[in-house]
Amino acid sequence: MMKRELYSVENDKISRQRRFCPRCGPGVFLAEHPNRYSCGKCGYTETKKEGSKAKPQADTKKESGKGKNKK
Repeated sequence: MMKRELYSVENDKISRQRRFCPRCGPGVFLAEHPNRYSCGKCGYTETKKEGSKAKPQADTKKESGKGKNKK
């Protein structure tokens, strides 16, 4: 994804199209999946409400899974 797709300019104001990660801070966006928002840097995950694309239901912490169940 290009940086220009993360922002939009309307009436000489810049608005962000994605949300920032609450752990990593400004500059690190959350990826939007069909059922969750997730941070690719720290692994932070929020689940979405069913039938809603705007706001997450609750904050949940999810382990990155590195080093687990390797075969």
